[in-house]
Formats: sequence, structure tokens, C-alpha cells
Amino acid sequence: MRVFLLARHGQSLFNVDGVVNGDPLRDRGLSERGIEEAERLGAQISPVGVDVVLLSPFPRAVQTANIALARREVPHELDEELGDIRLGDLEGWSVADYRAYKCHGDRDLRFPGGESLNDAALRYAGAYERLLARSERVTLVVCHEIPVRYAVNAANGSDQLDAPFHEIANAAPYVFDEDRLRPAVERMRELAAFARAAPSH
Repeated sequence: MRVFLLARHGQSLFNVDGVVNGDPLRDRGLSERGIEEAERLGAQISPVGVDVVLLSPFPRAVQTANIALARREVPHELDEELGDIRLGDLEGWSVADYRAYKCHGDRDLRFPGGESLNDAALRYAGAYERLLARSERVTLVVCHEIPVRYAVNAANGSDQLDAPFHEIANAAPYVFDEDRLRPAVERMRELAAFARAAPSH
């Protein structure tokens, strides 16, 4: 049985500051707490033989994986499509202002200079499909809250990618087997496509 451990990065310095970051070149990495969370992730997955780790290109994700797997020789591979939401002009906004922005009321509306939430959902579905096409027995994926949230809700058959599970813990492994991740990917695509086909109001 193939197993996939999906994890959000540890707490970042941007998390502490309460601002959003969708550009990996501006990422400032983990906070002290985030480092501790990454160490805890390493302890949580230490009984499991990890064959490969796939990473978001953001330093906070790379740093989390490096800390969690510090004593293990595991191949690391970056996947650009696992990166955080591409925010464009909203880069550096407060979390509160970002959440209040109109794109959250219309998942097809793109952030100025960035992508829409449905664009991101389809991007993450593609990344997970490539993951499923691989052959490793156990894969660790270290990315961001939103791709993990979408996969968890889709796997549970929700009709919303953002609910019922919204808050995704930092550096905590969410465990999928192949039989759960594959339909989750299909559900993510269905929900994004349905939102695009729905009439606007």
C-alpha cells in the first residue's frame, strides 16, 4: 500500500507577523516555534520509512523538511506547483485584509496579478496527480495550508474545498493512502469545475 504524508510547513515568520506571502523569493523562513514544530514532525514520522519528500519551493517548506528529516537520507524534490497561493498585488497584505478580499466570495476571480482560488485548486490537483503517478511506497509532501486543506476536505466528500476542516495544523502529518488521495484529486477537480460552471450572481 502506498502512503502519502501531507504536511503544512512549520510556523513562519510571516505567520507571526500576520501577513500573507505568495512569492517564494520573499519568504523569510520559519519562526523559532516553527523550527520546534518541524522537529516534532520529524519525531512523529520517525517510525516510518520515507522514500522521497516532495516540496513547495518556498523556504519555509524546504526548511521544515530539512529539519524533520535531518538525520535521514531521503531524496528531496521541488515541485513549483505545490507553492502557496499566487497573490500578485496582495503580497504582504494582512491576513485579515486578504481574507476579506472579494476573491474569497468568487473563487474564479483572480487576485490582481495572481491566480484565482479555483486556479490554485486545479494546480494542486495536478501536483497530486503527478504524485500518484510515481512509484515510491511512502512519500512526504511538505507544502502549505491550502493544498492540504483542499485534499482533506475533498477526501471527506465535502461540497466545499474550504470546509468543514479549515484550520490545518503546522507541521502535522495528514495521512492518505492511494485509495483516498486519488478520489480526493477527482473531487478537487469536480468542485473547481462546478464553481466555474455555476451562474454568477
